Amino acid sequence: MSAAPVTTTPRATASSSAITAPDLPAEATTAVVIGSGFSALAVAAELNRQGVKAIMVDSFCPVKQSSPPPTTGGISLDALSERSEVVRLLENYARRHDLDIRPETQALELTRAGHTLPADHPWLIHTATGVLNAHSVVFTRAALIQLRHVLHSVGVTTAADMRTGMHALGLYLVGVGDLAIPTTAEILHQAKRAGQSIAARVVSREVSSALALA
Repeated sequence: MSAAPVTTTPRATASSSAITAPDLPAEATTAVVIGSGFSALAVAAELNRQGVKAIMVDSFCPVKQSSPPPTTGGISLDALSERSEVVRLLENYARRHDLDIRPETQALELTRAGHTLPADHPWLIHTATGVLNAHSVVFTRAALIQLRHVLHSVGVTTAADMRTGMHALGLYLVGVGDLAIPTTAEILHQAKRAGQSIAARVVSREVSSALALA
């Protein structure tokens, strides 16, 4: 990767710069989904339906949750059962369509290619085995802390800035809502909106490239 990452970058561990040495292989994709479980599977499936190439990896600090009691966050036993069934369907979808899911790979550090932040500069997702190069990154609830660090590093510090600035940076959040545990329908809706937005960004870049070559 010839472009140097930005200098103000969140680092997951003190040793991450040693782990993500520049001689590690780089791999290009359109989008990277960071997280695991229902939300990440929903986004990965939606991106596939939109024709978007994506890689799903785990977060550096996945949220460890014990099984909630039936009424935690307003989620009933029926709703939990429904979610389990949707997860089963998503897992089957992932297997049938051979989605690129890498549960053993963790996103250790995120930087931006280049020293400025225009939309055509990709994000670099550093892992222990290489660097993933993508224009869009989707965070799930398990990777929420990582998202906050990334936004802070580029000057996004308020909730209002977060709402207006994330998509311009090619960043998305799925699996977080007004409730501690969003409903199944809400998460699926968030995944669909993220997938549609990322697909639209792909088309926009392709049109811009075609016009530049004309």
